[in-house]
Amino acid sequence: MAQPKPIALVTGATSGIGLEFARQLAAGGHDLVIVARDTARLERVADELNSTYAAHAETLPADLAQRTQLQRVADRLADPDRPVDVLVNNAGFALKGQFLQNDVADEERHLDVLVLAVLVLSHAAARAMSTRGRGRIVNVSSVAGFLTSGTYSAAKAWVTTFTEGLATELAGTGVTATALCPGFTHTEFHQRSGIRRDSTPGFMWLEARRVVADALADVEKGRVLSVPGPQYKAVVGLLRVMPRSLVRSRARTLRRSGSGGESSGSGGH
Repeated sequence: MAQPKPIALVTGATSGIGLEFARQLAAGGHDLVIVARDTARLERVADELNSTYAAHAETLPADLAQRTQLQRVADRLADPDRPVDVLVNNAGFALKGQFLQNDVADEERHLDVLVLAVLVLSHAAARAMSTRGRGRIVNVSSVAGFLTSGTYSAAKAWVTTFTEGLATELAGTGVTATALCPGFTHTEFHQRSGIRRDSTPGFMWLEARRVVADALADVEKGRVLSVPGPQYKAVVGLLRVMPRSLVRSRARTLRRSGSGGESSGSGGH
C-alpha cells in the first residue's frame, strides 16, 4: 500500500511567492491545502496543481482578517486525522499610505493578517507537529523588517523575531521554524502596493522561483533565517550592525524622495 503524501498548507497561495511555494512543494511530492480569499482563483490553482504535478489540492477559502475564518484554518492545521507537515504563512498585503494618512481600521486589518494570523496558525501547527515529532513552519517575512518604514516594516520585524523565538522553543522536537526575508520580488504584490519597478535598480529584483527554491533549501538545512540573494544577504548584514539612528535617517530620506513606500517584501492576501 502506497504511503500517503506529506501535506503542505500555504496561505496566500493564489499569487506571487505563495503560488510558487504551492508549485514547488507539489513538484517535490506534497499534496496541498491552499488558502486565500478568492474561491475561483483557489479552484484554478487546485486544477493546475493536479494536472501539472498530480498533487491533490484541498481548497480552503478564508479571509485571515476575520477571526472565525482564521480559526477554520487553525483547526485544519490541528486536525490529527489529516496531519499537515509543512505550514507556509505567506498571506499579506501592504498599505499604500503612511501611517497617519491611513484609516485606523485598515491598519488593524493589516496587523491582523501580517501578525495575528501568523501567531495563531504557527501556534496551531507547532502544537500539532511537535506532538508528532516532525514538521516545518515557514513564515514569510521581509528585508523590510530590518528597516524603519512604517507598519509593514514593523509587522515584518515582529514576524522575524517571533519565528526566531519559535525556532528556539521547538529545538529538539523535530519541528523547525524558518523566517523567509526576501527583498523586492517580481510578483503582483508590488503592483498592488503601487511600487514602481523603475524606482529600484534592476539588480535588486528577485524572481519568485529562486526565492522559494532558496527558502526550501534553507528549510531542509534547518536554517532559522533565510535571506535569498547575495545582494540582500549583504544588505541585511549591514543593517544588523548599522546604528539605528542611521537606519532611521535613511528611511526619512527615502520617504522624502517618494521611493521608500511601505514595503519591500512579498506576499498575497
